[in-house]
Amino acid sequence: MSAPFRLAIITGERSGDALAAPFIRALRTRLGARELELAGVAGPALENAGLAPFFPQSDIAVMGFGPVLARLPTLLRRMEDAAAGVVAFAPDLLLTIDSPDFGLRVARKVRRRAPAIPTVHWVCPSVWAWRSGRARAMTPHIDRILALLPFEPAALARLGGPETVYVGHPLIEQLDGLRPNADERQRRRSLDAPEVLVLPGSRRSEIAHLMPVFGQTVALIAQAVPAARFTLPAVGHLAEAIAGAMTFWPVKARIVTGEEAKLAAFRGARAALAASGTVTLELALAQVPTVAAYRGAAWEAAIARRLIRLPSVILPNLVLGRSLVPEFIQETATPDALSRHLLRVLLEGADREAQLSGFIAVEAAMRTAGQSPAANAVEAALALLARSAHPS
Repeated sequence: MSAPFRLAIITGERSGDALAAPFIRALRTRLGARELELAGVAGPALENAGLAPFFPQSDIAVMGFGPVLARLPTLLRRMEDAAAGVVAFAPDLLLTIDSPDFGLRVARKVRRRAPAIPTVHWVCPSVWAWRSGRARAMTPHIDRILALLPFEPAALARLGGPETVYVGHPLIEQLDGLRPNADERQRRRSLDAPEVLVLPGSRRSEIAHLMPVFGQTVALIAQAVPAARFTLPAVGHLAEAIAGAMTFWPVKARIVTGEEAKLAAFRGARAALAASGTVTLELALAQVPTVAAYRGAAWEAAIARRLIRLPSVILPNLVLGRSLVPEFIQETATPDALSRHLLRVLLEGADREAQLSGFIAVEAAMRTAGQSPAANAVEAALALLARSAHPS
C-alpha cells in the first residue's frame, strides 16, 4: 500500500479556504485509494476537511497597515511557527495560497531549512502591476505559481519570476449563477425599467471615497433615464455604513446583501458602475457593460502613480491587452464623466455593443485552461512533483 500523500497548506484568509476546498476534493479524487494527510494554517472549511492546524488562522487574518503594525510581533512569531510546522510535517508538497506577505515568507523559511520540499504558490501576486522585483525574488523558494489570469505566465517569464501555469479562475465555474435565464435576459434587453448596478467596493476606504461621487452619478443617470432602477449589492458587514452614506444621495439605490441576491442583481442588470477590482471581471463574465472608477486618499494616489506602470488596472482590459471598460481614476472620476460614459453603455449603441463583443473574447481567454480551476491546479502541482522525481 502507498504511503499517505502529505500536503501542507498555508492560507491567511477565508478567500484562500474557498480556493483550497475544491482543490482538496479534486486531489482526493486524483489520489484514489491513497490516503491524504493535511496540516498547516487554514480556516474552518479546511479544518472540516481534515487539516490539522498549526495555529488558528485568525491569528494572522489581519488587513490594513495599522492593524498589521499593531500585531507585527504575533505575525512574525506565527511565520516561524508555520515554517517549523511544515518542516516537522515533512510534506510531499507545500501549497501557499494568496496572502503573499505571510505565505511567501513562510515558504522562504521552509526552503532554507528543508530545501527538498516542493513548493507551489496559488494566486500570482500582482507583480505585473507594481513592485515587479518581487517576481525574481520569489524564484529561489517557489517552484511553481498557479495563476488565475491568462496573461500572468508570460508576465512572470518576462520579469524573471518562477515558472507559472494558468489554471483558470473560479469565476468560470460560476457562470450559470452570473448569466441571466430567458426571462431575466428579456428584462435586461428592455429599456422600460433598466437596472443599473452600483458597486462602490468591499472595503470601508473605497466606500468612503466612492459613495459621494457614485451618488451624484446615479442622480444624473436618473435625470437622463427616469425609468432606471439602481441596485447596490453590499457586503453584509458594510451594509449599515453604505446605507448611512446613501442618506445624502438625491436618488437612492436598493441595497441587497447575500450571495444569492448579488447574483440575481448581476443577472438582471443592464449596466454597472463599479469600483476598480475583481468585480470588473465578474461583470465582464456576466456580460454587464461597465464603467469603472477608483478614488483614494491623495497620498495613496501619489504612491500608486509612482509604482504602477500599467495603462489600465481593470482586469478585462488586462486580459484582452486593450482598453475595453472605461476607467476613471482620482480626479478624473467625476459625476459628469462617469454618467456620460455609463449612459453610452446603458443605452443601445456602439459603445455598448463593443463591450458586449469584448466580453465574449474575455470569456474565451479565461476558458483556455479548461473548466475546473481546482482540477487544473491539482494536475499542475502533481506534474511538478513528477518532474522533481524524474529530473531530465
